[in-house]
Amino acid sequence: MSSTKSGTLRVPGAHLAYEVRGSGPVLLLIHGGGGDARAFNGVVKHLASQYTVVTYDRRGLSRSTLDNPEEEQQVEMHSDDAHHLLAAVTSEPAYVFGSSGGAVVGLDLVARYPEQVRTLIAHEPPSHLLSGLEERHDTIRGIAQREGATSAIQQFMAQIGVTYDDREPDADLPEQGERPTQNTMFLLKREFAMYDRYRFDFTALRSALVQTRIVIAAGESGRAYVGYQNAVAMADKLGTPVVEFPGHHVGYISHPRAFSAKLQDVLGETPLP
Repeated sequence: MSSTKSGTLRVPGAHLAYEVRGSGPVLLLIHGGGGDARAFNGVVKHLASQYTVVTYDRRGLSRSTLDNPEEEQQVEMHSDDAHHLLAAVTSEPAYVFGSSGGAVVGLDLVARYPEQVRTLIAHEPPSHLLSGLEERHDTIRGIAQREGATSAIQQFMAQIGVTYDDREPDADLPEQGERPTQNTMFLLKREFAMYDRYRFDFTALRSALVQTRIVIAAGESGRAYVGYQNAVAMADKLGTPVVEFPGHHVGYISHPRAFSAKLQDVLGETPLP
């Protein structure tokens, strides 16, 4: 495993904790709602020999602190953070992978800063293209109020088909404890609302396709679940096929070796300048 460079980047309204590992073209990994950079520990082990892998905790989560913890979150804030982080680590267009809410952030990044992204892989981005997004979020918030955050996130994971019964032998399961619980509460109180409000700029995304490749991805074992269906709706809107990755909504956790191999295959289809 290559050495890790850790840093903190000052951005408007927040401090972002990030790591840089490996060598080669820059690959930024953007985690989903209520998570942090540790979600990618498994795949980074397999990617750092080919890429300079950049991971970070999105604002308000784990080590990335907010100046004003009560500030209303906006997707555009998070994509601005990714923009600033990319500018801090490279002057060249980068590869970007975003998962779930991180895929929404990645798509907004491409819509607003296409010159920074060579290829975006957006894995199961939630959106209003399927009806019922706010209602599903309201249901989970209601469970949290009645039964607590742990029960709420367990039922949320069940909704999107996440299970660790099927996993690679050396897969690291998500951490339990105070910090993940705090991140879950941030998701419930802050992040769900920003996804509820957000609308994709499809005009800008289509314009970005001149210089940026956009890949819409989904977990092959999640076809019956809303995450996969979100990917299908987004791919249809952009006129592109869905590319299946191993596992489910967070296959990079359950199947890090196979997932990273697929990711490298997909990125390898993009010619270097």
